[in-house]
Amino acid sequence: MTPPRASFLPFALPDVGDEEAREVTEVLRSGWVTTGPKVREFEQQFAAYVGARHAVAVNSCTAALHLALEAIGLGPGDRVVTTPYTFAATAEVIRYFQATPVFVDVEPTTLNLDPARLDAAMAGAKAVIPVHVAGEPCRLAEIQAIAARHGAKVIEDAAHALPTRLGGRLIGALSDVTCFSFYATKSMTTGEGGMLCTDDDAVADRCRIMSLHGISRDAWKRYMADGSWYYEIVAPGYKYNLTDLAAALGVVQLRKVDAMWARRRDIARRYHDAFAGLAELERPHFDPAHQHAWHLYMLRLHLDRLGLDRAAFVTELKRRNIGASVHFIPLHLHPYYRETYGYRPEDFPVAWREYQREVSLPIYSRMTDADVDDVIAAVTAIVAEHRR
Repeated sequence: MTPPRASFLPFALPDVGDEEAREVTEVLRSGWVTTGPKVREFEQQFAAYVGARHAVAVNSCTAALHLALEAIGLGPGDRVVTTPYTFAATAEVIRYFQATPVFVDVEPTTLNLDPARLDAAMAGAKAVIPVHVAGEPCRLAEIQAIAARHGAKVIEDAAHALPTRLGGRLIGALSDVTCFSFYATKSMTTGEGGMLCTDDDAVADRCRIMSLHGISRDAWKRYMADGSWYYEIVAPGYKYNLTDLAAALGVVQLRKVDAMWARRRDIARRYHDAFAGLAELERPHFDPAHQHAWHLYMLRLHLDRLGLDRAAFVTELKRRNIGASVHFIPLHLHPYYRETYGYRPEDFPVAWREYQREVSLPIYSRMTDADVDDVIAAVTAIVAEHRR
């Protein structure tokens, strides 16, 4: 075994520094730490960045997805089509309404929802939620055309997709609603947080109201010099608002998002070049006509050419002080979905097969060239020691 690096390399770390600290300190000293003027500034800047008419800041991408479904009137017994190859939030928000998530298998190349399988699942569906897995854009035009034929809305789960470009356009203003995540591991972070983007005035208004208890006007204005104490509750809403403290991080991170992406792209290129000659590995797919966000670098193993399985591969990386993860355990494999809907692993064979051989390597802008060298050395050494 090759000697491990001296210290553990985490799978992901946020890229925050003095500029973020100064912005947060400024908010602390202002005395306005909950939802207020900094949130509005962040929303305006984010909407301008992605080219959307509206951006509504919330405390998670889960909240954004939930609000989007509420705004389109999802109710008990309705159907929403999505992918099993995603994180829990994408489908669980459908269940919040006692609606039914309908899974469609994924493409073996991108691991995104397969439009070729979509039409048959869309009958009677209220919406479809495609996911841009790892930051590679899904075949959105095909998905939108199918949804339009069925009178369904398209709500993009873009938790991985900042800054993803489809052709020359950023993901964020291409569908009915687009939902982003600013969780600690994402391309930019507010610690916890999310953003809902839309060009639909009515959807934006509804989501803004429902994100803060169903109050008819921005509650923070009640405490401003030009505000009023009076407000009305128009619906039983939620506590999904983002704080000014989090938005302060977001304002700075948004200024850095393209530079952070450029570093992740460079790391992806180094991985791609290093692993090109290894028949035991399958490198992630990307279409050069579009911009991959490189939120994840999803390596896949040709297990028939290796003398260890995926779990052992991850263990070998850890022994060499390299953090790694797996994306994703398909939703239909989890007890809730198995027991509620009777799913078997083979019901979505592509998702099931690809999950068993996927390993996500570290890829974030704080990584040094030496860190990247260590990851490459660990992966190539494991392959050399365990190839058949």
